[in-house]
Amino acid sequence: MQAGKKIYFASDFHLGAPNFEESLKREKLIVQWLDEIKENAEEIFLVGDVFDFWFEYKRAVPRGFTRLLGKLSELGDAGIKVHVFTGNHDMWIFDYLPKETGAEVHKTVVDREWNGKQFHIGHGDGLGPGDRGYKFLKKVFASKVCQWLFARLHPNFGIGIANFWSRKSRSHTKKKDEFHGEDKEWLVIYSKEILEKRHVDYFIFGHRHMALDIKLNDKSQYINLGDWLQYYTYAEFDGDQLRLKAYPH
Repeated sequence: MQAGKKIYFASDFHLGAPNFEESLKREKLIVQWLDEIKENAEEIFLVGDVFDFWFEYKRAVPRGFTRLLGKLSELGDAGIKVHVFTGNHDMWIFDYLPKETGAEVHKTVVDREWNGKQFHIGHGDGLGPGDRGYKFLKKVFASKVCQWLFARLHPNFGIGIANFWSRKSRSHTKKKDEFHGEDKEWLVIYSKEILEKRHVDYFIFGHRHMALDIKLNDKSQYINLGDWLQYYTYAEFDGDQLRLKAYPH
């Protein structure tokens, strides 16, 4: 890392939810945050569910989010590397974002190292034990056949159905957004299984919509980034320590 620079992590913006007015208010706050951190940001990781729903037709994309897309393009043009992870709500991000904004899109977990610290980064959906129903659905939605079939639907119809599905999924997930204890949290279990094979200093995930900082052992931490629906939390790595912070709102 360059001296004086930082790495930033945030997830679960769910732009588009619950309605246009609330989403726009939240989008402006996110853009304000990105504008404030751009002076010392070396890299920015948006770790999934940036959008409540996203599907890229060959010649059409969902309406809206112009402020965020413009800011990501500005950051990329300024030489700041932006990473966008697909989540369970926006897994159908393809080549539009990297082409238009310069962001690098990740569909799986990523391992990185800064200043000798090992990071394991991902949205978190489908990892660890349990949730077999969702893991099956994820494989279906990730299939080229499913994507091809959905692309045959008219955008007005297809995106309308998908937005309805996203609202139901978010409502179902919200009921489960409570801490179940380390021995029952799938991502904590997943992280501990990784530690049995190799060392990782920081596990960074989204998906759970909770801001969590859990010490797994003397040298490893599990960080869940929370969301920007109620917590407005993000993580900041200064080259030495990783801290979970809340943005004023």
